[in-house]
Amino acid sequence: MKIVGLLCGREYSFPPAFIARVNQLGAKDGVAAEFVKLGGTKMGEPARYSVIVDRISHEVEYYRGYLKHAALAGTYVINNPFWWTADDKFFNYAVAAKLGLAIPKTLLLPQKGYPADVDITGESLHNLEHPIDWDGLLDFVGRPAILKPYSGGGWKHVYKVNDKKELLEAFDKTAPYCMTLQEFVDFDKYVRCFTFGKMDIVPVHYDPKARQYLVEHEYLSAAVGARVVKDAQTINLALGYEMNTIEFAMKDDVPYAIDFLNPAPDFERDRITQFYFEMVVEKMARLVIDRALHGAPSNPWPRWEEMLGVGAAAGFTGAPKAVAHTAGANVSTPAAAVGGSASNTPSGGAKTK
Repeated sequence: MKIVGLLCGREYSFPPAFIARVNQLGAKDGVAAEFVKLGGTKMGEPARYSVIVDRISHEVEYYRGYLKHAALAGTYVINNPFWWTADDKFFNYAVAAKLGLAIPKTLLLPQKGYPADVDITGESLHNLEHPIDWDGLLDFVGRPAILKPYSGGGWKHVYKVNDKKELLEAFDKTAPYCMTLQEFVDFDKYVRCFTFGKMDIVPVHYDPKARQYLVEHEYLSAAVGARVVKDAQTINLALGYEMNTIEFAMKDDVPYAIDFLNPAPDFERDRITQFYFEMVVEKMARLVIDRALHGAPSNPWPRWEEMLGVGAAAGFTGAPKAVAHTAGANVSTPAAAVGGSASNTPSGGAKTK
């Protein structure tokens, strides 16, 4: 029997539905699912779970430490806890831009303040320039601009600023977070892409003002939809994420990737609609069953260094050597890695579901 474990927090509809679906679909292959239960982790203990789906360790350090140990013991963890620990949005933007995706102009800012329990004084920060050339920074990204955390989610601490005065007023509220300042894309369309196993991409019409998913099958043209799917696949291949949501703001049919560090995406029924909830439960269940039966330990690792020519797959952050000889064929054309099927849509990725 292969056991799939679910590690989650305050979720109500997805966990029981996911566990029930895995148990239903996986019974014939000897795959079952349950909630992960932990009460202290002994170094060297064997792995109980073949696969763990992680939706909460970014908030609970004990869970993150446990998942790293479980991976060492042979558990397939979705998503890779080592890379997720190191990742941030500013780095992601830089990688995606180097890979040829449309990315708004972005810069990283010094922090406004620091946690109270960290002893940071003026002497600690002698490497920082003072005063900061705020007008110059705004000149680089343009006005208006978006101020948002370099690592975070849930639309927390996100500000639209029109000038230096508004920027400084917003920046004063951001301690202790490290922030990015980004070009504002005055979009005419906006999508969130559900990701299942890197390559299975489902673009969804999303209203960021109302925070609402919309079921609209004909939202994107064939050409724009195909590019969105390909760009989302490229992002997931580079960063290694198998469970993710990727957001594109579209202006004049150009999809700008503006947020793609969402490795614990919202799967709750009342927020993603009944239609997408059923899809998510089914696809996640089938993904983990496949990984329990066939998952290679190298698959969850990022491949950005290989894709950018920085180093081989066995480099400082990338996948283990086991995939070094097989990964290269699909790097530049991610759609090929799914046997010609870029997404689940009848049109091959051109429309949202």
